[in-house]
Amino acid sequence: MNYWKILSNGLFKENPVFVLMLGMCPTLGVTTSAINGLGMGLATTFVLLLSNVAISLVANLIPDKIRIPGYIVIIATVVTIMELCMAAYLPSLHESLGIFIPLIVVNCIVLGRAEAFAAKNKPLPSLFDGLGMGLGFTLGLTLLGSVREILGSGKLFNITLYDESHGILVFVLAPGAFIVLGYLIAIINKIKKTL
Repeated sequence: MNYWKILSNGLFKENPVFVLMLGMCPTLGVTTSAINGLGMGLATTFVLLLSNVAISLVANLIPDKIRIPGYIVIIATVVTIMELCMAAYLPSLHESLGIFIPLIVVNCIVLGRAEAFAAKNKPLPSLFDGLGMGLGFTLGLTLLGSVREILGSGKLFNITLYDESHGILVFVLAPGAFIVLGYLIAIINKIKKTL
């Protein structure tokens, strides 16, 4: 099995943010800064890695009628572990991401990968699939958060690039997320057509 192909699939060909357009709630909600985007992406990557491996190990043991609830219990357990660790060791990020952390349980990327890949494959390919999708999601959120932070507040990872009074407020607000996402998708599609 080609692990690089599985890994790169989530990064490029089936990027959750820019190609599949999955997980739009956290994508648009938490990306007011690059740090928030990176934190949410890494949290989701952690959940994808552990839940994919766990589901691939027990998929044959779960009866077909309770397959989805069984996957959700596994995912919820991993999210709870991740949230408790984040609250203990990264309290400011935990507070900043707020309600979006427990919502990872019902994120369609996580459940979709459990159903489409982890349940049908062995643990190692499932690990690489989770890593690829997670890193693709992290890349998308960090890029979106970076552009919004630069345009909206003149900062990048809380490093001042220019005076905040020259920032464009709309990019820090909810409509800015839609605008930046639309332009990023258009740019990525243009680049893909030229390759």
